[in-house]
Amino acid sequence: MVLRILIAACLTLTAACTADVGPSGPDLWHAWLDSPGGDLPFGLELALDGEKPRAWLLNGPERIEVPRVENDGGVLTLGIDFYGSRVEARWVDDAYRLEGNWTRKGLAGRETTLAFHATRGARRRFERGGPAGPASEIDGRWSVEFADDDLPAVGEFEARDDGSVSGTFLTATGDYRFLAGTYDARRLRLSVFDGAHAFLFDARLRDDGTLAGDFWSRDTWHETWTATRDDRAAVPDPFGETLWVGGIDLSEIAYPDLDGRPRTLADPEFAGSARVIEVFGSWCPNCNDATELLVELDERYRSRGLRILGLAFEMTGDFERDAEQVRTYARHHGIEYPLLVAGTADKAEASAAFPLIDRVRAFPTTIFLDATGRVRAVHSGFSGPAAGAAHEALRGRFESLIEEMLDPAQGS
Repeated sequence: MVLRILIAACLTLTAACTADVGPSGPDLWHAWLDSPGGDLPFGLELALDGEKPRAWLLNGPERIEVPRVENDGGVLTLGIDFYGSRVEARWVDDAYRLEGNWTRKGLAGRETTLAFHATRGARRRFERGGPAGPASEIDGRWSVEFADDDLPAVGEFEARDDGSVSGTFLTATGDYRFLAGTYDARRLRLSVFDGAHAFLFDARLRDDGTLAGDFWSRDTWHETWTATRDDRAAVPDPFGETLWVGGIDLSEIAYPDLDGRPRTLADPEFAGSARVIEVFGSWCPNCNDATELLVELDERYRSRGLRILGLAFEMTGDFERDAEQVRTYARHHGIEYPLLVAGTADKAEASAAFPLIDRVRAFPTTIFLDATGRVRAVHSGFSGPAAGAAHEALRGRFESLIEEMLDPAQGS
């Protein structure tokens, strides 16, 4: 009671008050963004009473710690800096509510901004719209068609009797990460906010057993989608989508390192018994998932001759800003392999800047080369931990390719 009185006094009696405010102890919050499709909810956990304030974004089984949390002068800042993303919100209603905005840097300096809200206490992700379930109507694997994508997708949903649902969509370029939501009154709603993705799905189960609905991403993207139950649904093989065309000596391909020094792909530092080149962007959640694996593989195989090189395609085209963003990304993941700034995140521009493949279809794109320079595989996109079995299979395939390149007799 004393804490609440002090907080209220601080907020209402003087605008000059600079004392930290907020709840004491770790607390669960119901948070949401104002998406064009309606409320886009996610979970938020705050622990603000220790020496260092901390916060986590919650989506289904995923719990992402926010790297930078500041709680000062009546304002809470959640800095997801490796995505160029932040939430800034003011405490209101005796610090039992937060009101503010989420902002993220976009291509060519454009910023996404959505209003942010949070109320203290755990709540159902979406308000109940009727009786739950039955779970069997949604649970399982679905063949999915997005209106603006020529390639098929797969929906994997785990529905429970209380009406809660978790899952993801698998596509030719990767997964939609950890989605969470509800199914009731024949309506499926799913969302995710991880600092980069702000996705909202809303669909109805039709009388013929198919799903039809809408998909919103951040502040501008909207498309429709349909789904049919199909236990054998699959996406195109990401190892067969992008072709290595070569035809250019690696010494002729040059990009600046993070200090601005030009480096060619033939640099002796990048050569090894096995080489992996990752075309990525720090802004890309699938790239973050792929980088987590590459850092692990670098630690495991570096002593045996594996060399990994990251080629960053960033948002602004301003070298100093992009290089600093890549440094932040490298610190976040603990990257020890070299990174070069290769261009902008526009796929057409990236394709021109990296002419060794037919085109950049997805971020990330991962190229496996052996000691002779022969390309063993090119993989488009990345299926991360949200993809479950698909992720484990992909991990195994990456490891097998590296083992074969390090031991040529195994791959002969």
